[in-house]
Amino acid sequence: MPLRLLPWLGIWLLMTFATLTTPALAQTADNAAENDQASYSTLADLLENRQSRQELIDLLRNQAAGVGDESSSAAQDSDAEDASIPRQIAEMTSKIVSDVGEQLEQALYIVTGLFTGEGGGTFDSSAFIDASINLGMVVLATFILFVVFRQVCRPLFSKLSLWSRDGYGLTPVLRLILCVAVAALIDVLIVAFAYVGGNLIATFAIGQTGDLSTRASLFLNAFLVIELIKAAVRMLFSSRYEGLRLLPVPANEASYWNRWLARLVGMVGYGLMVAVPLVNYYLAPTLGQALGTLIMVFAFIYAVTVILKNRVRLRDSINDLARSSSFTASRVTLQLFARTWHLFALLYFLMVFVLTLTRPVDALPFVLFATLQTLAAVVAGILISSFLTQTIGRRITLSSELRQKLPLLEKRLNSYVPNGLRVLRSIIAILVIMVVLDAWGAFDLPAWYASDSGTRLISKLINVTFILILSIGIWLGLASLIEHKLNPDTGSGEPTARARTLLSLFRNALAIAVVTLTGMIVLSEIGINIGPLIAGAGVLGLAIGFGAQKLVQDVITGIFIQVENAMNAGDVVTVGGITGTAEKLSIRSVGIRDLSGTYHIVPFSSVDTVSNYMRDYGNHLGEYSIAYRESIDEAVEQLHLAFEDLKASEEHGFKLLAPLEVPGVVALADSSVNIRVVIKTTPGDQWAVGRAYNRLVKLRFDQAGIEIPFPHTTMYFGADKAGKSPAANIRVLDAMPDKKIDVRQDDPKHSIQTSVDASNANPSGDEG
Repeated sequence: MPLRLLPWLGIWLLMTFATLTTPALAQTADNAAENDQASYSTLADLLENRQSRQELIDLLRNQAAGVGDESSSAAQDSDAEDASIPRQIAEMTSKIVSDVGEQLEQALYIVTGLFTGEGGGTFDSSAFIDASINLGMVVLATFILFVVFRQVCRPLFSKLSLWSRDGYGLTPVLRLILCVAVAALIDVLIVAFAYVGGNLIATFAIGQTGDLSTRASLFLNAFLVIELIKAAVRMLFSSRYEGLRLLPVPANEASYWNRWLARLVGMVGYGLMVAVPLVNYYLAPTLGQALGTLIMVFAFIYAVTVILKNRVRLRDSINDLARSSSFTASRVTLQLFARTWHLFALLYFLMVFVLTLTRPVDALPFVLFATLQTLAAVVAGILISSFLTQTIGRRITLSSELRQKLPLLEKRLNSYVPNGLRVLRSIIAILVIMVVLDAWGAFDLPAWYASDSGTRLISKLINVTFILILSIGIWLGLASLIEHKLNPDTGSGEPTARARTLLSLFRNALAIAVVTLTGMIVLSEIGINIGPLIAGAGVLGLAIGFGAQKLVQDVITGIFIQVENAMNAGDVVTVGGITGTAEKLSIRSVGIRDLSGTYHIVPFSSVDTVSNYMRDYGNHLGEYSIAYRESIDEAVEQLHLAFEDLKASEEHGFKLLAPLEVPGVVALADSSVNIRVVIKTTPGDQWAVGRAYNRLVKLRFDQAGIEIPFPHTTMYFGADKAGKSPAANIRVLDAMPDKKIDVRQDDPKHSIQTSVDASNANPSGDEG
């Protein structure tokens, strides 16, 4: 016989034994009635005698006085021991163990008396067998009906599971909830049909026709309650149908925990709802209480064994879930829960066990409803969180037209939504914890909500949430409007550099203003007086104004520079003696990148003059030198031809704004004639245009044979007193063949030019 059937076999034997000892019970009850009649007669005779009655009264008064003294002393002792919690726990444990021992001893005595015949009780084996067969037939018929109904509905469960997993039209969470609700309804109907069928069979087919026995009624009522609880467990851990499982666990895990919980619920349920009431009614309350204690002891040992067996495996699974979480708080909470989950489970079953022993009347309903409320709160929190993730947690995708107009809106929304989802999950977790604490009596949620403090807190939370949502909406709207103005694809064209700079500064100032005002309003809403904060900020600002005059000067100068549109980002400027491209402008300083790549930050307080090379247009101012022997008019003509070549260029032709201006000769220098030209270009392009024009001028001058003067070097070898120059010794090194080197020797009277043929030069480099 498998081990899993042992608990059910024990319960079955207890049930049949309790229901089949009715004859012995009847005889024992008759003897007890006769004893009660004799006691009543003796008490009446005693009260009729005046002397005996007075003695009885005195005895009762003395007993009352003694009991009062003992109770007062006991109260004093208990008051003295109230502070010792370990002592109270030890006494409670000792009392529980003592009570359990007494119950087992009395139960053993009663059971022994039934089989030995002591006390007048006898055991009728034939009646035991008949009642066992009748009850067994009711149990067997009820479970057969239940299994048959479930087999008939299996295709329906399969279709629901398939649509829940692979259907369309609704979000996965809504499909799951809908399918689980329909499956639960079908499961409840199956249990109800089996219950009704069992009642009909027990009433008309087994025993006396038309009479439902107490034994069958107890079993059928227990069957209805327990199978409904199992149906609720199947909603959480559906082992066969993955699409009908509320908790996101693998199939093997769901099958294991579903099977374990079903065994535990069946053992405790049928034991306490069937076996114990029958024993209490037909045998003795002491025996029934002992039986209930044994059932809870076995259930507690069974639960502790399963928890300790799966402690490491479930810890690893929770740690894997924690590693996949993107929310830091959830990850830390899951990691802590992975280490301590078995402690919570052991504490839960220990609490159930203790409550059942100390409060046997109302412990089971309290634990049952508290557990159901806890499971409902946790599952609802998980489903709501999953629904929010699947609906608003997905990446937001805007239309191509809106994304073109507001390029940063989609990115900003996708950064805000996850943070908002985390806040909602935190709120859901807090609500679940409050509901769970309320279920176990640790926190009175309805009373707290109805109190002034609870109402104020909820009102403040709602107001703060509304303020934050409104602030985020204002920021999104205004920031999107600024981006719309800055976007060149919105229809208004490329924004000017001034507009880009001012709008960027306005966006930064808007962010600071929104954050500051929102923070002040939220602080005021939660009850913090912001008057001292504003006054303190004013005093602090005044102190900063006196202590940081340079900073104030930077800000004021920066404001005027921006208002006057002195420079914008991307302009080539000279500021504070530094020339470069203005890359970043703030309200206090400007960042400049010079030609060497060095980045300079220039505070506006050090700026006296701003030289902007990119306002309206630019000029290439060039001066070109020719030799004195060249024709000036021919050179000017070549300059015009070079400009025509520049104008025909695809790279630079569109940058020219006016014809070439040639003011004329600006200088007769020592060795050249200088001619000036001016080329008007688009702003910022004057340097590129000038470089291209210089190249074309050189090509045109070379083609026309116009000499561009360059420095010449004259070597003077000296002269003696007679006016003769010494011989010039020449050494030719690494000269190319067929090349001649001219050497001119000047003297006061005449110049001598000699020509040396490099091909005949001494290759060894000796002097010649």
